[in-house]
Amino acid sequence: MRPSTWPILTSYDQDRLARIAMPLGGIGTGTVSLGGRGQLLDWEIQNRPNKGSKAAENFGLRDYGAASLFVLYAKPADGEPVLRALEGVLEPPYEGSHGSVAGFHGVPRFRNCQFHAAYPLAQVSLDDPAVPLAVRLEAFNPLIPGDAERSGIPLACLRYVLSNPGDLPVAATVCGTLANLAAGKTKRNRFRAADGLRGLVFDGLDGDESAREWGTLVLATDAADVSAKPLWPQESWRRPLLHFWDDLAADGKLDAAPAETTEGTAFGSLAASATVPPGGTATITFCLAWHFPNRYNWSPGTVDCACGTKQLNPADRIGNYYTGQYADAWDVAAREFPRLPELERRTVAFVQAVCDSDLPAEIKESALYNASTLRSETCFRTPDGMFYGWEGCCDGGGCCSGSCTHVWNYETTTPYLFGDLARRMREIEFLHCTQPETGQMSFRVALPLDREKGQGAAAADGQMGCIMKVYREWRLCGDTAWLRKLWPRVRKALEFAWIPGGWDADRDGVMEGCQHNTMDVEYYGPNPQMGTWYLGALRAAEEMAKIVGETDFAATCRDLFERGGAWLDEHLFNGEYYEHEIRPPARPEDVAPSLKLHMGAKDVTKPDLQLGPGCLVDQLVGQYLAHVCGLGYLLKPEHVARTLDSIMTYNFRDSLYDHFNNMRSYALNDEAALLMASYPRGGRPESPFPYFNEVMTGFEYCAGTHLLYEGMEEPGLAVIRAIRNRYDGKRRSPFNEAECGHHYARAMAAWTGILAWTGFQYEAATGSLAFAREGFFFWSTGDAWGTIDITPEQATLQVVEGELALRRLRVADWGYAETDGPVPAGTTRQLPLRRS
Repeated sequence: MRPSTWPILTSYDQDRLARIAMPLGGIGTGTVSLGGRGQLLDWEIQNRPNKGSKAAENFGLRDYGAASLFVLYAKPADGEPVLRALEGVLEPPYEGSHGSVAGFHGVPRFRNCQFHAAYPLAQVSLDDPAVPLAVRLEAFNPLIPGDAERSGIPLACLRYVLSNPGDLPVAATVCGTLANLAAGKTKRNRFRAADGLRGLVFDGLDGDESAREWGTLVLATDAADVSAKPLWPQESWRRPLLHFWDDLAADGKLDAAPAETTEGTAFGSLAASATVPPGGTATITFCLAWHFPNRYNWSPGTVDCACGTKQLNPADRIGNYYTGQYADAWDVAAREFPRLPELERRTVAFVQAVCDSDLPAEIKESALYNASTLRSETCFRTPDGMFYGWEGCCDGGGCCSGSCTHVWNYETTTPYLFGDLARRMREIEFLHCTQPETGQMSFRVALPLDREKGQGAAAADGQMGCIMKVYREWRLCGDTAWLRKLWPRVRKALEFAWIPGGWDADRDGVMEGCQHNTMDVEYYGPNPQMGTWYLGALRAAEEMAKIVGETDFAATCRDLFERGGAWLDEHLFNGEYYEHEIRPPARPEDVAPSLKLHMGAKDVTKPDLQLGPGCLVDQLVGQYLAHVCGLGYLLKPEHVARTLDSIMTYNFRDSLYDHFNNMRSYALNDEAALLMASYPRGGRPESPFPYFNEVMTGFEYCAGTHLLYEGMEEPGLAVIRAIRNRYDGKRRSPFNEAECGHHYARAMAAWTGILAWTGFQYEAATGSLAFAREGFFFWSTGDAWGTIDITPEQATLQVVEGELALRRLRVADWGYAETDGPVPAGTTRQLPLRRS
């Protein structure tokens, strides 16, 4: 079989396929996932999660248990036809009260299967000694850094490459069968030939046009030899499947049927035929496209409708950005199918650059595979182009609403791949969620956006981290006008820390007040986690104040930063790590009302659910993001290094056989992991913060990549490797790292591994670019991307897409180069290195 031109980062053999589910779809469009055996599952294209996609439960497809089936017909010139589902064999468990519960369980499948991935590129290899053809399914959706529009297309490309190792030609057909998933009392399936395509259009009639499921679905191909059965007949005893199988087996074609029909089952089939020459290949490509416009806000209400039933409240409908770009699903297929070769080229170029980089495999895999979260139902875009996210996804709905600031603070994937989306998030946080008078920021945004008045509760870590992220986004884009637009609210957000009864009411650079945070509790008293967020915000505000000309405020921030950092080093560092000094308020009224969420202290004078003297996995989280932002050290470097060493010593476990956990388990048995907290010196509160015994990948990436920044490469890689070993295809999907929900946003902190290993720093306004080591590396700014090859003598810089403002390149502490002006897309520049 001819080799694919696609890069492969990870290969999964037959015993590691069971849990694989790679999302196929664009940013904000929803996805359908490609399973490890080549099957389609998790149909999450209708404005909410749908994990498991049990067709009988979710789509009324009781008889067949799945929403799709692709089948190969292969007939050698001198032999009998062979039919196989284009999937690997079913895996246990097999039993149910009435036999197997797998989708289309009685259909024969390929005996041998492998899954190869380099997200968003997936290849499924299928072969069987009884089948005259070998098959490779190549599946993808475009993912192009800096181009959210082309990375936000609602389609999945499925290309079947048929290889004939024999001496005679083989007549072949690939037949795709799809269920009509659209809302409607009556299902309508239509065959359509237009725009150089032939396909099936699925929609509904006489239904609730405001339903999430109201819309269109298309299965189309550009093949010339096509037959179709738009709607399977309605018959008992699963005879529709029998008659479909007999029909295809007869000659590899589907009998003619009405071009449009509404009488029958929900299924329709589209077959594309080709002859595969001896020793050669043939390719058949399908495009699966969708268009479902009715997205609702975080928690929509219901209203009575005229028919006597309930429907979602139209006032809570927020819509989708992508459905405003296309008329319907056929429009998606017609416009994007011809563009697929160019979109594929751009996607492959990006993925190849990452795979070719001199990066450890675990860094590449964790960074790329967690980028899939951007395309999951965790994330969406509203018609104005704004970008939002849940924390994660439950099986059937979003989990924890509002683009939660204290969760999204950790991730770095969005700003470095899609800078415009990151800047839109900052605009929401400061221009909509922050009160202009007080600076209080709602850490969960309300939707529709006109309902957001900045009245929501404030989170100490969320608010401080957002300040740091504004500085990061400015560095990457260099747009000082954008910074000036946000700056008044950014300054107010920092000053909010100083209100009476606030986080730092005495303005000493140390947070002592009631600090709601990402552990879903309120900390009372100084602690390193909130303390470093605050120090990072002070440093970022200092730099931004200088940029906008407010030197007095910059000096204020500097003074608080220096005093606060010195205090944490002197009073919280115990020689091994930083502790939490629990300091309850004397009276409830000493706490500002806007800071109390009542999550951790019924009696604030005797608070429970505190960290106390524990060794916390992300106690240096502010320092982690400060390194990303190029803000330098917030605390004494030697204390930082010692603390990270202690986190590894006390929190890392080679296995969890002996570990007790009263909460959620994201790691088990022989799996290695980094615990959220430990108490090596004793003193554990009777009821610590709730997650202290858990393991969560976003926090692990925070610590692991921070270790890389400090030059502690082996332990840092051990942390990242332990995560990816757990997401191995057999135990968990490599494309779904869960925390409070599937596809959890915090896990996109994995991208920081690329930044930390390469030492990448960029400031567009000054044209400053920096790397920490020699080698060949992918780089991206969120608006441009390319590669750089650094040797002791020179750096070869390539800008593949976008434009890079560049005046000076720095390599570690030993080399630099200077150049004139911006470097446009498609340009390679040789930069001789001078010694510093």
